Amino acid sequence: MKIRVALVALSLLGLAACGDSGGSTPAAVETGPVELRMTIWSANEAHLKLFNDIAAEYKSGHPNVSVKFDPLPFEQYTTTLTTQIAGGNGPDLAWVLEESAPDFVGSGALVPLENLDRPDDLAPAATKLWQNGGKLYAYPFSTSPFGMFVNTDLLKQAGQDNPADLVTAGTWTWDKAFAEGAAVNAKTGTAGIVVRDFDYKTWGNLSTVWTGWGAQAWSADGKTCGFNKPEMLDAMTALHKAVFTDKAMPGPGVAADFFTGQSAMTVTQISRASLLKDAKFGWDLVPLPAGPKGKYSVVGQAGLGVLKKSKHAGTAADFLAFFTNAANSAKLAQYFPPARKSQLNAETMAKTNPLLKPAQLQSVVIDGISTGVVKPSHTGSAEIAQNVRASLDPLWKPDANVKSVLDNVCGGLSGLLAK
Repeated sequence: MKIRVALVALSLLGLAACGDSGGSTPAAVETGPVELRMTIWSANEAHLKLFNDIAAEYKSGHPNVSVKFDPLPFEQYTTTLTTQIAGGNGPDLAWVLEESAPDFVGSGALVPLENLDRPDDLAPAATKLWQNGGKLYAYPFSTSPFGMFVNTDLLKQAGQDNPADLVTAGTWTWDKAFAEGAAVNAKTGTAGIVVRDFDYKTWGNLSTVWTGWGAQAWSADGKTCGFNKPEMLDAMTALHKAVFTDKAMPGPGVAADFFTGQSAMTVTQISRASLLKDAKFGWDLVPLPAGPKGKYSVVGQAGLGVLKKSKHAGTAADFLAFFTNAANSAKLAQYFPPARKSQLNAETMAKTNPLLKPAQLQSVVIDGISTGVVKPSHTGSAEIAQNVRASLDPLWKPDANVKSVLDNVCGGLSGLLAK
């Protein structure tokens, strides 16, 4: 643990060394041979094909420029990226997770983006996290609310209600979802609900659940820990019961992939819908269940920025402008909900999302963006993430004292949130 934290600290020092947050205009586009490298966290074949198609189109007008997309493992993405930067082997362009936005935007690691196509079309809510001093430092290529994919065949087999009907009736709640997940597991042996990519490690994804209780990881100003507040205690107690008492969710160490039929429900984003192209079971997409505080939505954001340390910053910025222009944004919307106001409607998104119905896109994506809260983010995000993960580990045991664990989480964050 100490070694990993030290590595993260070294990486962040590398970011800080990039310069102040004021930035400077990127250099001009180069005329000599250039190979750009862009780090991403998706190795999905459909995603990569689309990216490579866009890069090939750019190359047709810039024959001297090639682009390599470099997928890094999601769980270690930020740590790997910052380690590369600190070691002088950083990419030219990089996806940046919302949790890391304050570090990348505020440290001066990125150059300001000043040649974007139709910047006035970008929704202010989507760009807020990526701005500093009135300048945009990363393009919000994905503003994606979380929804619940459901295996309607498994639910029917277990004698459970269809979530879509519950949504219509106004009774789609976490209590009901947990009950249905437990019933599926008891009657079929299949997992109930999976919060995708959580895997008892990536705790930030649990914000898709605890927000329904009105819980927050920390206060809006980032200075006060929220893990020991009553709302979080209630949310985590409900989660713990769902895992260890009711068996509504698979426990630690149990892999259950919804997209291959191994669970009844999963919380994730529409970019995963492509995995259902050849699904051999009936499925649907519905909004997140309502919590004790009512209906809500949680949004995951990802920005695309140009690293200031890149030797090809000017060319990289030009490619980024092309990659995110209105035409390519419409193509990317198939997997990554756009930040462009002109494209944020179910009719437009349905054209590039043939597996999803306009009503699904409206209720989960369009409505979710308008009301959703963004997943937790904070300066020093990598160190905070490691700290919270370690502090939460004792929670994932049948006899855990939930309150004691959450108090310890806040104890570990006391110095970090003050930075």
